[in-house]
Order: sequence, then C-alpha cells, then structure tokens
Amino acid sequence: MEHKLQPDNGLRIAAVNAQSGEERTIVAYEPGNPNMAEYESYARVTRGIEALLEERYGVAYALYASDDGNSDYWDLLEEDVKSGSEEVECAGRIYEGIEGRTFAYDEDSSTPEYTIHPAIRNNVFVYPQQGVALARIPMFRQHGIYSEDFVFATGDEAISRFLSGVRTRQRNRDKNQITVFTDTNNGIHRESEPITRAVSRGDVILPEPLKKEIYRSLDQFFESDRTFYHKHNLPFKRGILLYGRPGNGKTTLVKSIAGSVPGPAAYWQITEYTSSGSVQEVFETAARLAPMVLVIEDIDSMPQGVRSFFLNTLDGATSKEGIFLIGTTNYPEKIDPGLMNRAGRFDRSYEISLPDADLRRMFLERRGLLEFVPPEELDRAISLTKGFSMAQLGELYVSAALEWNERGEADIAAIVKSMGGEMSKEKKGSWLDVKGSGIGFQL
Repeated sequence: MEHKLQPDNGLRIAAVNAQSGEERTIVAYEPGNPNMAEYESYARVTRGIEALLEERYGVAYALYASDDGNSDYWDLLEEDVKSGSEEVECAGRIYEGIEGRTFAYDEDSSTPEYTIHPAIRNNVFVYPQQGVALARIPMFRQHGIYSEDFVFATGDEAISRFLSGVRTRQRNRDKNQITVFTDTNNGIHRESEPITRAVSRGDVILPEPLKKEIYRSLDQFFESDRTFYHKHNLPFKRGILLYGRPGNGKTTLVKSIAGSVPGPAAYWQITEYTSSGSVQEVFETAARLAPMVLVIEDIDSMPQGVRSFFLNTLDGATSKEGIFLIGTTNYPEKIDPGLMNRAGRFDRSYEISLPDADLRRMFLERRGLLEFVPPEELDRAISLTKGFSMAQLGELYVSAALEWNERGEADIAAIVKSMGGEMSKEKKGSWLDVKGSGIGFQL
C-alpha cells in the first residue's frame, strides 16, 4: 500500500527553550494568510512526513538540518536504493503527479543493463533500525522545480549513530574506488569511480631507490598510530610532489598507490574553474575520510586568485590532519614557490624522469615485446629509444604487435624512425635533466 502525505489544516511556528529544551509555540498560523504562503507549503510537507513516520513506525521523528554541507549519506542512500538493500524502506511518495520510480543505465555492472528503482526525489526513505529518514522534496517555483534535502531522526543519539556509521561505510566502500573531484563552471562535480583495472606496485617502473622511498613514506604513514604523532607533537600529515615530463608513469604510480594503501583515495583535477569554495569542499571531504590519500593533478594549473587561499588551507592546523597529499605537475617551473618554501605543504619532491636503458628494457620485456621480435631486436629497440617516455615505449610495443599481426614480423628500426619523426614535430618545454630522484629540487 502506497502512503501519501495528507494536508494539515493548521500550522504553527515553534521554538525551543534553550535551557529546558521544552518546545513551545510562539506564533500560531491560520491557513489562507497570503503573507506566509511559502511557510505553509514548507511546513505542510515536513509535518506531513513526520505524521507519516509516526503512524507507520510508532515513534516520533523530528526534522534536522545539516550545517556542514556533508551529503555523503545521500550517496549511500542512492547505492542502497539501487541495490535493493533491506536496511532501507521507501515509506511513501510525497507528491502525486511527480515521478515515484526512475530508471538508469548501469554501465559499471558486470552485465550492463537498465535498472529500475524508487526515485530518490519525491519519496521518503527510512532506515528503521537506525531511526533516520531522508526525503528529497520537490520545491515549486515560478521558473521550474528544484529540490531540497531533509533529514528526520528519532533523536540526537539516532542521528549521531547514523552519521558515524556513514563515515565507516564510506571508508570501507572507498577502499575499492576513487573519489573524483572535477571543478566545472557549475561548481565542483563529484563522483566515485571503481578501480576496475588494478595497478600493483610491481607494475610501476621507476628507479628502485626512488620507488622504495615513495612507498616507504606511504606505508609508514598508514601503519603509524596517530597517538604517536600527537604524543610527540608531530603533524599527522605528509605531502609529496611528483614532477616530470608527461607519459613517464606519474599516473601509473598514483593508480598503484590508490589500489594498495589501506585507506580511501581521492583525485582532484585542477581547472580554470577551481575556486576557494572547491578547495574548502575537497579538504572537508578528505578530512572525513582520513586517514586517506588526496591526489591533486596538475597542481601548477591552480588559478592565481585561488593560490593564497589554497596555501592558507595547507597551513591550517587541522585542514590536512590524516591526509597524505600528492601533487603532480608536468611543468615544475610553473609551481608557486610558496608550495616549497614552508614545511607542512610538500615535504618531498620527486622527479619522474625519462627511463634509462635498464628501465626501457624492463618496460618492453614486461609488456611482451619478445613475443613479436627476437632478442637482438629488443636490444636494438632499447638502443634506438633513448629519450623516449614510458608512453612512447608503450606505443612502440602496440605498433610492433600490430605490424607482426599483419605481416608476421615487426621492423623495430622503421617503427622507431617513424615515431621519431612525429616526436620532432612536437613542441617541448625546457626540462631538468638531473639524474637520481630529484628530492628537493630548486625552483
């Protein structure tokens, strides 16, 4: 049986005594007063929901407001509704004539297909065992319909337990996916992407000392007891900067980190739309997931007008508590010197440089080039590809595989020559050519 909210003939404005906690009415409302039409529509719906919840579950629910902008529980609600979780119930539809169910194409499913489930908007969802209800209520205005989110609970303890459980659930969920933030002209867009293709630490091809140093600092951070940091007055936060030419493995390294640390990971793409508001939102979300890894891609692209706020956020006493910050850039010469001149922003910097002969051999052998060419041709490839990035070595492998499939053989020298011609047409910046890890590079 579908429940619909019944209109209330009388509305009141209530206040709570700050000392006793007793609620009393300070203004009585009479229906039909044109000066309070907006209040009437608002209160009629919220009181109708409260009445519905008490009738169905036998306990009074009260309306709560969120002041921290945290909407994580709405993401989890959507997951629960789509998966048909038994923990949540659809208690009733709010308005007739507005959608009660919806469908969507689930491309992340093992067998992609359309799913049909109750609409998040215009329904009242209840977690009965936790004493919490959520309602995304349509609001009607002159220029269309928009929605407002409402939270109801049986008491302070119920909402506290619910929010604590949300944080635990989100941490466990985010260990198998990456939270992606992208700044757009309509504000920050947030979505969760599953780690569909695992990248292990063994897949990362870097000079061994550099590789060990990066992973050692990560493991030490996640294995350490936070109380040790507090006892010895150490900040429980770390930051590293990865820099170097495009295509040399920074992204692969970041993927391996996201898939191998015992905690959530988030990825933030800086754009021309990045603002102080998005900086605040990203770090507030990261703090709720801590301990976690936050990757800031193309950090040199931070708009000039936002850099001061960003640096102040990094310097905040608690803004980075429990956050392992990783910044990446293809253009280290564009990095704001303020990022490197003060402790607590980025503690170490590492150059991800062009692969030497040993790394080129390791990469091509692991990719399987020997399936298409004899060993002497592999040696030729290593000799001819000095100055190639990892991405270009990957293209060499793909071209050799395709040529072998078509002709039964692969001419490595011809492929490299062709690629070299294309590379010479590219415009390149001026790059540091420093051997080793590049820890503490100078700007």
